[in-house]
Amino acid sequence: MKLVPLGDKVVLKQLEAEETTKSGIILAAKAQEKPQEATVISVGDGKVDGKEIHMGVKEGDKVVYGKYSGTEFKLGEEEFVIVKMSDILAIVE
Repeated sequence: MKLVPLGDKVVLKQLEAEETTKSGIILAAKAQEKPQEATVISVGDGKVDGKEIHMGVKEGDKVVYGKYSGTEFKLGEEEFVIVKMSDILAIVE
């Protein structure tokens, strides 16, 4: 099954949360902070209300997005986040 976002939306797959601290302490699942870094899975066509928005990312890019941005959902066993293009803060190179 392929996810195809509409308009200015981008589908992201979050990177795994850190399970241990730098000093080696193992964190409980509830204590792990969700990463704000993700991989772009698919990108919408960039058309919203008849206007074309520049989609500055492409599939496979690693990006940083706003901490409280997007809608999380689960498809099968995988978890994804759908965000607006404007919620993506930077591309990680």
